[in-house]
Amino acid sequence: MEFSSQLVVSLLLLAAALIFLLLSSWRSLRINTTNTNNDDDNNNNNKKRRYHPVAGTIFHHLLNFNRLHDYSTSQARRHKTYRLLAPFRHEVYTADPANIEYILQTNFSNYGKGEYNYSLMKDLLGDGIFAVDGQKWKHQRNVASFEFSGRVLRDYSCLTFRSNAAKLALLISNAVRSEQIFDIQDLFMRSTMDSIFQLAFGVELNCLSGSFEEGSRFAKAFDDSSTLIVWRYVDISWKIKKFLNIGCEAILRRRLEVVNDFVYKMILSKIECMSKQHEAMDVRSKGDILSRFLIESEKDPENITHQYLRDIILNFIIAGKDTTAVSLSWFFYILCKHPSIEERVAQEVEVTTKEFGICTSIDEFSAKLTEETINKMQYLHAALTETLRMYPAVPLDPKICLSDDTLPDGYDVRKGDLVVYMPYAMGRLKSIWGDDAENFRPERWLNRDGNFSHESPFKFTAFQAGPRICLGKEFAYRQMKIFAAVLLHFFRFRLSDEEKPVNYKTMMTLQIDNGLHVQASHR
Repeated sequence: MEFSSQLVVSLLLLAAALIFLLLSSWRSLRINTTNTNNDDDNNNNNKKRRYHPVAGTIFHHLLNFNRLHDYSTSQARRHKTYRLLAPFRHEVYTADPANIEYILQTNFSNYGKGEYNYSLMKDLLGDGIFAVDGQKWKHQRNVASFEFSGRVLRDYSCLTFRSNAAKLALLISNAVRSEQIFDIQDLFMRSTMDSIFQLAFGVELNCLSGSFEEGSRFAKAFDDSSTLIVWRYVDISWKIKKFLNIGCEAILRRRLEVVNDFVYKMILSKIECMSKQHEAMDVRSKGDILSRFLIESEKDPENITHQYLRDIILNFIIAGKDTTAVSLSWFFYILCKHPSIEERVAQEVEVTTKEFGICTSIDEFSAKLTEETINKMQYLHAALTETLRMYPAVPLDPKICLSDDTLPDGYDVRKGDLVVYMPYAMGRLKSIWGDDAENFRPERWLNRDGNFSHESPFKFTAFQAGPRICLGKEFAYRQMKIFAAVLLHFFRFRLSDEEKPVNYKTMMTLQIDNGLHVQASHR
């Protein structure tokens, strides 16, 4: 039975490939014809349409999936903006800051997630903020914006980050005593998962300690689901596999069952908690995001359903857990490769916190790390930003062109085209960052006085820009700086195997494949 199913899939894939080649040839012929004839549809005074150079087909992404971002970088070095041929639409990839400003801000309304992205992501992200456009996006953005701008959440975030950084440092201290090698990316993933659940949903998950087995199963299933969703972008047969419930789509379905069961239990638990007036008032005073949306659901129960709340939760997990954890992981990888940078950051932390006096414990030191203190750590801020330049948490960001348009570079895009900007590739282009683009140099972010100097968000796109700019940018920096300050104050780090290559895993975020295995020693 299994062999028969695989044979059917193989035949269907072959048929799909043949159809794709025919469609690509037909579309290319159509474009060439359009380029040499008048475009009457758009009434552009007989303007000839021009399209970006073709760098390959979607099959090139399939063949290079495990090194997708480096492949995209090599293409961007040849053409700042290029096309890939794909069934039913072209895919346009750009590393041109002028194009990105146009897409993210100037003509924002014409570039959204669109039905194509939504269809790929909806099984995991549903109608959450990262998968939708229009009123649903605006509603979630407005409610979340209210929360992120509040002083209560800002203060609560500092408290949460300090507490979780101390827990992580204590765990590493135990590893030092027993001379253990540990996966620091896994620890960051578990710790940031604890943080986002506390901040956004008022829930103690205890992933770091491993004491909450159900929470650990959820975190693993969520990570697996993220990887499988990204695979859909290059697997033209995913809908067939989903229909037949075989292969990676069958695995995705099982993982999503774990994710959904956990989240719906959490929602019901929160509703029960808020039904008790004194507990509800306590939750509202903290202002966690789930509670805020539950309050909104009381006003609009028909539209804000349990499924909608589930979607909101999973989108904020992507925003608050994965991005920060992978950024910290790459930061510590860089420190291991550049001990002099690690020592300079540690020295800045020591000088900035000298006023604390002698702290006899990790808990005491972390408790004194106020927002005012970490804001003085300008070199740390620069080093983290340089990490994000070269290892952006979201390496590719896709949009859909909603109507025919012309980008600032003079080339045209069609309605329905997938338009993707490439933060990972941009961080490695000499045309954007100069001849030392591929060198890790925090000093590029500091002015003559040693203070942090900002760059255009359309050049440094780690946090997006325009109306969709990341609401949690300051929260992300706050968490990363607190974690880095605590860990580097107490420990030195080195890779467990200096010769072993460290690569990324192709998924929604730039996770290190198979983790980052390190050893630590006390300072």
